Amino acid sequence: MTGKVATLQEWRAARIAFLAKEKELVKAHEELVAERQMLPMVAVTKEYKFTSPDGPLSLKDLFGGHSQLIIYHYMFDPTWEDGCDGCAFTLANAPDPRHLAEKDTALVIVSRAPIDKIMRWKAKNFWTIPWVSSFGSDFNYDYHVTLDESVAPIEYGYRTKTELEAAGVKDIEGEQPGLNVFRLDGDQVYHTYGTYHAIDAISGINGYLELTPSGRNEGKIPVAFKLPWELAEEATKQ
Repeated sequence: MTGKVATLQEWRAARIAFLAKEKELVKAHEELVAERQMLPMVAVTKEYKFTSPDGPLSLKDLFGGHSQLIIYHYMFDPTWEDGCDGCAFTLANAPDPRHLAEKDTALVIVSRAPIDKIMRWKAKNFWTIPWVSSFGSDFNYDYHVTLDESVAPIEYGYRTKTELEAAGVKDIEGEQPGLNVFRLDGDQVYHTYGTYHAIDAISGINGYLELTPSGRNEGKIPVAFKLPWELAEEATKQ
């Protein structure tokens, strides 16, 4: 058991002292968010094509009539039969897209696997978030979520292959997770933000767990949660 057993007075004193630190963190976070919103943006000049269950789509189409677009890059290699389990945890934390739509923002999942594999995996796990395939496009390579030195120089998390190797990062190839944000102004799409390591910050599940004494209670595999299809299968056996 973590922590010590205290009197109510001791507990209250410790809680008030910790509250001051929480307020500092909230203030720092608010300042960080404001600074992020003021980051420069870059025009997207390449025409990217995606495949949806209903046919081909452009990057502009993914906005769905909104001015902002958040793309989560779900790791799903074209040769795989199933998508990444860790990325499934990210989807478990995803909000209802309708709430984002109320704020003029679309959320779309993008993977490099063919659309038929994506749709099978999506249906198996009862997900409803829009999901398209970037198969045959440069999109994943240009935004550094598919690493293949024969296609493009290796870069991940804004670090080159040399920098990654110097930091002890291994397996610098293949599919990687990431999140990118775009804005549509008229007919012009702009890339406003991209992150590869701060995705955890949008995890509602971990946020709840971190309020408890045991925290995330992570084992060898940090995102070792059961997939939706596994939970459904368990329920049928009860």
